[in-house]
Amino acid sequence: MSIFPQAPASVVMIRPHHFCPNEQTQQDNSFQASEVFDKQAVKLLAFNQVTQAAKTLKEHGVNVHVFDDEGTQTPDSVFPNNWFSTHSGGHVAIYPMFAKNRRKERRSDIIEMLKSSYRVQDVIDYSGLEYDGIFLEGTGAMVLDHIERVAYAARSKRTDSHALERFCSHFNFEPMVFDAQDNSGTAVYHTNVLMCIGSDFVMAGFDMMPDVVRRAEIIRRFESAGKEIITLSEAQINAFCGNALELQGKSGRILALSTTAYHALTDAQVTQLEQYVEILPLEVSAIELAGGSVRCMLAGIHLSKR
Repeated sequence: MSIFPQAPASVVMIRPHHFCPNEQTQQDNSFQASEVFDKQAVKLLAFNQVTQAAKTLKEHGVNVHVFDDEGTQTPDSVFPNNWFSTHSGGHVAIYPMFAKNRRKERRSDIIEMLKSSYRVQDVIDYSGLEYDGIFLEGTGAMVLDHIERVAYAARSKRTDSHALERFCSHFNFEPMVFDAQDNSGTAVYHTNVLMCIGSDFVMAGFDMMPDVVRRAEIIRRFESAGKEIITLSEAQINAFCGNALELQGKSGRILALSTTAYHALTDAQVTQLEQYVEILPLEVSAIELAGGSVRCMLAGIHLSKR
């Protein structure tokens, strides 16, 4: 385990051979591109961008397990953080997914790799909840504060509060549920596009939480944990600034985010972040057409190595 429980030193990434934005998720993911694009060009670009992102992370000392997806049935497989998560003490969770074609992303070879390379005590599988129309899409649906043991979750079709409570009781987190919406009143589909929790800071689209009392409670919670508050605008959320992940590199902690997100941050916000982390922008413009960014592409490994 790293000395920074919030910042994993190892991640799983999926390199897609047939990437394209998922038609089954278009309805509730307002971050997905609606324009027409060259599918063949995007497919090649996505493959190359994932390859380069993994290489850049490795160069910065992050241990990256890359798995290839050569299938055509799983357009969103590049986002593995939605179907599984790992937790200190040797625990793994597998999640129920909203879109039917996303359920095919779950891979036994990834779970077997975790068991062979890391100390895994148990695997808790919630995927059977899909039959009851209950969904909890992993660390997309929840943004976890591993230090304070709080699971922050924005209500949506992909974040069922009952499933969240079940997860929290199994994994020893306190649930903090809230509403979040864009200026047209559409619910934010995944919490991890809205909020990034680092060891010493949190950056989030707090103004997109319409309940001012709940918003103040959440900010107070972060402040009491000693985290610096960085408020992101809705425009910055739409540029994926909230979809970042703190990692442990060879020379300290890094913040992995997209070049889109990096260019949308203000100079003052960059200065705030650089007190705590080295900012590492990754070019994932093809992947962002599907409505997710760097954080969604990284399934952090919070397990001890064998």
